[in-house]
Amino acid sequence: MSSGGEPRGTKRKRTGQRDEHSTHPGWASSPSTGPRRSAGQRVSRTSPEDRPICEAQGHESRDARRDATDGAPHGATQGANHGASRGATRGATRGAPFGARSVAMNGATRQTSSGLPIAANREEIVSKLSGAPVLVLSGETGSGKTTQIPQYLLEAPWHKKGLRIGVTQPRRVAAMTLARRVASELGSSLGKAGAGAKVGYSVRFDTNVGHQNEIVFVTEGMLLIELLSDPGLCNYEVVVVDEVHERGINVDLLLGLMRNLVCGKGPGAEARQRKRLARLKVVIMSATADVESLKRFFEEGFPASTSPQVSTVAVAGRQHPVEAIYLPQPAQDVTEAALVSIFQVHRTEPLPGDILVFLTGREMITQLQDNIKKYASGLGPDIPKVLVLPLYAALSQSAQQLVFEPAPRFTRKIILATNIAESSITVPGVRYVIDTGKEKRKQFRQKLHLESLLSKPISKSSAKQRMGRAGREAPGKCWRLYTKLAYERLEQNTKPEIVRCDLADAILKMKTSGIDDIGDFPLLDWPTLEGYQQALLKLWDMQAVDRDGKVTDIGRHLSRFPLTPAYGRVLLEATTQEQDCLLPVIDIVASLSVEDTIFLVTDSEEARNEAASVRAPLLRRQGDHHTYLAVVQTYAAENADRKGWCSARKVNHRAMQKVMDIRKQLRSQCSKLKFISQDQINEYDSSSGGEWISDVGTARIMRCFMQGFKENIAILGPEGTYLTLRGKHTVAIHPSSILFGKKVEAILYDEFVFTTKPYGRGVSALQGDWIAEMQDQREAANAAARSGANGS
Repeated sequence: MSSGGEPRGTKRKRTGQRDEHSTHPGWASSPSTGPRRSAGQRVSRTSPEDRPICEAQGHESRDARRDATDGAPHGATQGANHGASRGATRGATRGAPFGARSVAMNGATRQTSSGLPIAANREEIVSKLSGAPVLVLSGETGSGKTTQIPQYLLEAPWHKKGLRIGVTQPRRVAAMTLARRVASELGSSLGKAGAGAKVGYSVRFDTNVGHQNEIVFVTEGMLLIELLSDPGLCNYEVVVVDEVHERGINVDLLLGLMRNLVCGKGPGAEARQRKRLARLKVVIMSATADVESLKRFFEEGFPASTSPQVSTVAVAGRQHPVEAIYLPQPAQDVTEAALVSIFQVHRTEPLPGDILVFLTGREMITQLQDNIKKYASGLGPDIPKVLVLPLYAALSQSAQQLVFEPAPRFTRKIILATNIAESSITVPGVRYVIDTGKEKRKQFRQKLHLESLLSKPISKSSAKQRMGRAGREAPGKCWRLYTKLAYERLEQNTKPEIVRCDLADAILKMKTSGIDDIGDFPLLDWPTLEGYQQALLKLWDMQAVDRDGKVTDIGRHLSRFPLTPAYGRVLLEATTQEQDCLLPVIDIVASLSVEDTIFLVTDSEEARNEAASVRAPLLRRQGDHHTYLAVVQTYAAENADRKGWCSARKVNHRAMQKVMDIRKQLRSQCSKLKFISQDQINEYDSSSGGEWISDVGTARIMRCFMQGFKENIAILGPEGTYLTLRGKHTVAIHPSSILFGKKVEAILYDEFVFTTKPYGRGVSALQGDWIAEMQDQREAANAAARSGANGS
């Protein structure tokens, strides 16, 4: 990086002087307008040839624009145009509800819902669903299908008032954002907010569904939980399964369950018949999925003699041309390549036109956001300002909504997003996309018996989706931070989660739904035999299934928690008479269930030392689990100024608010199950919590976590490294842990991550005799199972 206020590779020139080469180092180019610098501003000494990052292709339109505006102040050439398109919208929508602002922000291309591409198919959609129970609909992201189809169905002549239209989403943020949007378009309040509210949402740890809601946006996982208690979905008339092309495990399970339901098979179909309800209608929606394979999948569930039961609709997109620009050589550091490209695009491309950058995760977003702000402070007054906005699943709702707001005058928004912006959310105003070609993806490593989140190349399908984001409102450009050859080598589609992820949760849900023989369940793709066997073994280890693979009472309880089976098993163990520590365990599980970090990340040695000093009273020698417990208990006891308390201790206030919401929901669910009483809650909240950091209290809590995380236990080996109990694989304590740099007899970690080497994150110390006790209990259980099998 240069010291002149910009990333290395961004070369400045004097006012009025034309560049002989593009200021995008490495992109093939033709002459273009160069940026100006203010008096006294330092010039980067780094030559483009020294740091080849990317190459930009030239365009006649850019040359013509340069000739027309050459010599004029940068702001003068763009201010009027930008003010008309952005300033007017901002003024018109200031103070309007979120949904109304979102609609207005799309400008001339999206002033009303009737102008969306999906509107041309309205009568066709309603008509086809009246004749056939299944509709497979394909349409580009931005066509309006997710927001408009529920409204079309609500107004359909065959709609029966009192029954709901459910719309599934793979992500919490999409479900909540879309619910707000549709409620605003209908002029309705949201969820339980008031009489006549038509729209609600249900996501993990946040359900806002009122009795009068007729449209409910729901995450796939929450609808699966609802199917356990109501296999016929008797409150629903239509279920819209959206974003099928993402092929998560939950959507694959839903497709199978929906097929059985509409084909009249299983207890769900019988339940609807008993209540004299019409057959459920199902709409399958996707931006890129193979329509014919989905159509064939549902047709195979109906008898061959029946009339056609599955129809299709293709929604024409409204896509402007987008030019893809590749690197001539692979980037050595993709984060730095993104930084350089952002400033080159910002300095050479006109307003209006925001930049959307696809990154792998929160850590990468935070790092790049800090660097952009640092270098943007050195831009001259004649170059537009930048407004940097993150967008990822763990972000608060208020922070997420900022990406939909128009930027101030003479300002360009730079949105740093994960693949959440690929299809789940349409961000208005974007004309330039920078694609790193990477995403974080869950991968079950069968040899390690561990699931980890790894940075992987995206598929061609995802690359197409990302590129298309630049052409929703006008012609755009997409800078791909990888070579054309690398693109050609990408897989056509991302492998479905069901063939690459831990199947324990999915199999438990299926068995709890009454599907004992997994081989008879309809799936688009089948998991590997090894993956299936390991999932069964894991569930048996948790006592969720018996030796014959039948679901147990423990398994039925686990399936109803809005948690992974591992966390659910921890909670159930905490309810036993031997451990009796449910409330402190809830506090720890709530802390581990938030997607953001409890402690704010520090980026310098000085900041880290300061954070360690102010957090010292909260840190516990037992490890991270007890430290989280101390943070939650102390935060909950702070009644005056919780935000100030967090600021003084470098604790993430937003994350702590989520922890308290999860804590409240888990307490409520456990109270309904008679696991705890209100008197116990009151007594716990009024105590100091000191008993749980004693040796006895520590042992009880950690024994609970050992029941859910047996595969995440490692013992200190003779060479000073930790070896997993199963498989004897090496794992190190993550630098973020309280125990980093310490040697203890054994550890239990919450999450396995692989960066420079295998790490366990969320680590606490274990004692050898606890592990021996656990192994003895397992051997006794095995002996009892063998004895029972022989006796029968």
